[in-house]
Amino acid sequence: MTSRERVRAAIQHQEPDRVPLDLGAMRSTGIMAQAYHRLKGYLGITDGETFVYDLPQNLAQPESCMLEKFGVDVVDLSRVFLTDPRERKPWRLVDGSPTTVPTYYEPESDGAGGWLVRGDEGQVIGVAPQSQAYITQVYWPLSEGVTDEALRDLPYHMQQVIWGRTSLSYGQWHRPMTDEWLAEVARRAQALHEETDYAIMVGFGGNLVEWGQFLRGFDNFLADLAGDPAAAHKLLDALTELHLQNLERFLGAVGPYLDIVQMGDDLGMQNGPQFSPQMYREFFLPRHQQIYTAVKKYSDCFVFLHSCGSLYDLIPMLIEAGVEILNPVQTSARDMEPHRLKREFGKDLCFWGGGCETQSTLIHGTPQQVRDEVRQRLAVFGVGGGYVFTQVHNILSDVPAQNIVAMLEAAGSV
Repeated sequence: MTSRERVRAAIQHQEPDRVPLDLGAMRSTGIMAQAYHRLKGYLGITDGETFVYDLPQNLAQPESCMLEKFGVDVVDLSRVFLTDPRERKPWRLVDGSPTTVPTYYEPESDGAGGWLVRGDEGQVIGVAPQSQAYITQVYWPLSEGVTDEALRDLPYHMQQVIWGRTSLSYGQWHRPMTDEWLAEVARRAQALHEETDYAIMVGFGGNLVEWGQFLRGFDNFLADLAGDPAAAHKLLDALTELHLQNLERFLGAVGPYLDIVQMGDDLGMQNGPQFSPQMYREFFLPRHQQIYTAVKKYSDCFVFLHSCGSLYDLIPMLIEAGVEILNPVQTSARDMEPHRLKREFGKDLCFWGGGCETQSTLIHGTPQQVRDEVRQRLAVFGVGGGYVFTQVHNILSDVPAQNIVAMLEAAGSV
């Protein structure tokens, strides 16, 4: 089977020749740049470069040599952008390792060994204190309230809290999609589709919960759901309409060359959802359903939802909304045990992740413990299709290279 056939078969609950493998096909199945740089050294790879394509999370874009070495089956469409060396510049990671970043990334020193990032109006929108690998949001454009004026300028406000993203990512969907831009994206997507056999994923986002929190602030948005539902509905209606407009435009041009549209909304916490199932049904289910239905209306793509945390109580409604693929499968969260998930929802969902615990085994275990856990997870999730292997969320900066190799080799051997 080709990689594309393998992935599509697994999603459709057909058992492929082997379990498909993902490394970096979206921004929660990737690898932090420090770990990637060390992995290359461990493998003796001296050419190429460690390119940080997602600056807030400090994620490296896996190079073709790495994808080929481990038999990776799916890629992020954004890899076809910022490929010109003239669009990259040298940089240093917090541990001093050499890397490159997009030329447009221009953080300022905070005077204490860290960095800060400003928005278009000079406001500080993100900070990375000394030795911190991540950029943390510190600016919420709608923190003072959901007003008609703010909603009229919603795309602009959304752009102000997206920094350091490639031109093909969450931020772009909220800028005007010109015919020229869409034509160029379609040209590059078609080339990737025709010249490789990878399954191709695009990170569209379609976020409602997350955008509410990015724009209002986590506390304000959750308070709106409970205490000012009219304001919450008003903001969510505006976000939904914007997502629907952009989906129609984007998929009308690029959809024929894609396999998976990745949506994102972190609904869960470690011990349960952020809000009750009743609140999900009132505020989010009908809107998610509109957005996910639009994917099927305008393309032959599968609907992928990234949502961290304990989702067990919401999974039936996510299936009702149209989710076909669930990630990251945070098996350490409450009620997210692999056997239970596969038994109760395996006929309706393709699980994408949960293959190795990033917070424990992958970072603290031995290579043999990593291999054992991978094989245990494959024995549960991989039966009868409906599974794509990747670890639970991104590979963190201090994960040992030998553990990464043990995980990927064990996954690829089944």
